[in-house]
Amino acid sequence: MRRAKRFERMIKVMLIDDEPQIRMLLHKMVEKQADYQVVSESGDFTGAVTDFARYKPDVVFMDIDLNGESGLECARVLTELDPKLKIIFATAHSEYMANAFEIYAFDYLVKPFNMERVVKTLDRIRASMAQETLAKPAAPDTVVKPEHYKNKLLIKGKEQVCLLNMEEIILVERMEGCTSIVTAKERYRTSISLSDAEEKLNTGEFMRCHKSYIVNISQIVRIEPYGRWTYVVKFRDTAETALMTAQKYEEIKKMFA
Repeated sequence: MRRAKRFERMIKVMLIDDEPQIRMLLHKMVEKQADYQVVSESGDFTGAVTDFARYKPDVVFMDIDLNGESGLECARVLTELDPKLKIIFATAHSEYMANAFEIYAFDYLVKPFNMERVVKTLDRIRASMAQETLAKPAAPDTVVKPEHYKNKLLIKGKEQVCLLNMEEIILVERMEGCTSIVTAKERYRTSISLSDAEEKLNTGEFMRCHKSYIVNISQIVRIEPYGRWTYVVKFRDTAETALMTAQKYEEIKKMFA
């Protein structure tokens, strides 16, 4: 089998499965591959979240059933903590495949594991992460922040440009492959990624509060619980809302303590 190009650093892996034998098997499979290191193993929901925050892995192998607790729900929590996380569901329950991919699962492996299948998945992850580190040229439809207009954001489309004062931006939302920039008067659509938008809005006034949202902190009027690990953010001058993770909610509280 042709070996994929080596990655520039060790790729950190976390194993979440309530069966120690399965964790041991995956551990051996993963660490046989170049560039991969298992940094943590966990067998339950709470331990997984705690270890994830501590070790900050790039990749997680996740079982669907964690001693009666939901691996799918655990995966949702982890992707809210790190939207770039690559999750591989490794389970005997093939019937949950559709639900898994709703959480942006990178892959879905069914027990008993096939070594060649695991290797192919790890090779794809290595290639994907290497590609993500490459500098990307500006696309025809992009957002550019001119150096001489620090408080302006230029939304450049195929036929027109819109120049916005950054303080007018209430939130930025990524849905269905498109990014929307919301102001009190209008919603602007662009193909820029949310990560690129986050970089251009790095003024201290904006927060990446969820894998799909960036918000203008000064525009927030209310934050309400929405499930166990998520909150709904409401703003002045618009009926639009955003989601916020529990971690970002704690950060907001500390800002205004």
